[in-house]
Amino acid sequence: MARRGLLIILSSPSGAGKSTHSKRLRAWDPTIRFSVSATTRQPREGEVDGKDYHFKTEAEFRQLVSENKMLEHAHVFGNFYGSPMDPVQEAISEGVDVLFDVDWQGAEQIKDSPLGQHVLSVFFLPPSIAELRRRLESRGQDDKATIDKRMAQSWDEISHWRSYDYVLVNDDLDKTEAELRTIVQGERMRRDQQPDLADHVRALQDEFARLG
Repeated sequence: MARRGLLIILSSPSGAGKSTHSKRLRAWDPTIRFSVSATTRQPREGEVDGKDYHFKTEAEFRQLVSENKMLEHAHVFGNFYGSPMDPVQEAISEGVDVLFDVDWQGAEQIKDSPLGQHVLSVFFLPPSIAELRRRLESRGQDDKATIDKRMAQSWDEISHWRSYDYVLVNDDLDKTEAELRTIVQGERMRRDQQPDLADHVRALQDEFARLG
């Protein structure tokens, strides 16, 4: 039977695994689309409009917000970023899942949007705060001041864990990936994600009436 797509939201404090599991999830099922954000910042060298970002002027972006055509949006370092609704609506109508790598604030906006009924939200917790810091340091991408800032922000992210549908302790990548796959497979079969079920039940009812 046909099904509607899911809006799959993955969140975690920096270093706890959402980006890694986003990549693993799409490697497991390449049909899952990553949501392409809109932004008012200028394109960087090599970036393609519609692939890396939907590049908008500030006026265009504000117009989308005023028309309620953004699932979520935020102002970050002088530029606007957000998730346009129309491409996501089209995808889920076609039975395609759309993946979002957002923080708790973005997750709340998406859940409160007109497409909120199709949301599946998953939060990743680190096994310990010490391990979270070790992972940030082992990446070799940030200096100590940046790592300290990310660690300071981590508890604010963690404190919103109760607002997610599922919470996974990311202590083993392979185990957590298997758990995430199980969740996605189960959520795809939710009754309200299968629009043809009502017609099928009516057909069964008609058949039963004829037999009677």
